[in-house]
Amino acid sequence: MSMALAGNVIAAGQDACCHILRFRLQGPDEKSGSSAPSKAGGAEKGPRKRKAPSPSEQGEGDTRSEAGEVAVETLCSVQTDFSPDALQKAVRVSADHSLLATGGADGFLRVWEFPSMKKMLEFKAHDGEIEDIALGPENKVVTAGRDFQCCVWQRDQLVLRLHWDENMPGVPDKTYRYQACRFGTVPDQAAALRLYTVQVPHKRGRRPPPCYLTKWDGKSFLPLLTQPCGGEVVSCLSISDSGTFLGLGTVTGSVAIHVSFSLQRLYYVKEAHGIVVTDVAFLPESRWGRELLAENEAALLSVAVDSRCKLHLLPPRRSFPVWLLLLLCAGLVVATILLLQLAFPGFL
Repeated sequence: MSMALAGNVIAAGQDACCHILRFRLQGPDEKSGSSAPSKAGGAEKGPRKRKAPSPSEQGEGDTRSEAGEVAVETLCSVQTDFSPDALQKAVRVSADHSLLATGGADGFLRVWEFPSMKKMLEFKAHDGEIEDIALGPENKVVTAGRDFQCCVWQRDQLVLRLHWDENMPGVPDKTYRYQACRFGTVPDQAAALRLYTVQVPHKRGRRPPPCYLTKWDGKSFLPLLTQPCGGEVVSCLSISDSGTFLGLGTVTGSVAIHVSFSLQRLYYVKEAHGIVVTDVAFLPESRWGRELLAENEAALLSVAVDSRCKLHLLPPRRSFPVWLLLLLCAGLVVATILLLQLAFPGFL
């Protein structure tokens, strides 16, 4: 139910434990062993003959995959939650892949050396369950809990508690709780960071109130902008590599993409899964990722309890070419001058 990725190492939560796994991609040749060296006598001469398929294979030949497989080995497994109904709910790896933080039903934040999983820090962060964790700069950690608190920590010292509704007097106290938190970069500002949080209603009624997205300054942790993000309860949050887009999944299976600048929604598919979306992730904005994106602005993957993974493509937003805008402005100026000349002869 929780997972973090660091290179080719996975930290996966299952019940009370965190399993550290290493994966490796195996190509078709490696999988079948056809790349093994030939017998004594050197390389084979002449064209390689292909074995004719058997009658049973001929009927299924169109459905066989030539793709490789993923080989997985378990490095270690450690217990990360110790409550009566133990469950690891959040796991996050630091940017340099040296630390891993876990949180769960017992409300304790635990920081581990990664990938050896030697415990480095452990303290009670929330009275209830920890819903999400975000690792920030200068060894700061942000935790979101079911106790209505979102806290910033420096090791085990509380730096401050966030108050998203301080500029929204119409929101009664303890009607919303924090569901997710993530750090993201600022487009065109390499050194700047933003923190994004999701607030969901603590109780649901017949006419459910909206959920909210809040953008914070990544250093001062002051709220910069808050916008509603729909009436469906948000279950997960993701930020694109460039910090331009935010991806949301809901408990009813819907998926949405918002732009980080204004927090406005750009893309939405109602009940894309029809059941709880457990995680969303943007396609990396690397060279390989850009090749897969083609002409689209972003690609978001969503996974849900229905055991399906779906790809959501954000098409290019319609924009007005600058040259056309300048041409229209020049035409408007010329038309205005001509009208003035007709109305007032000798104007020029």
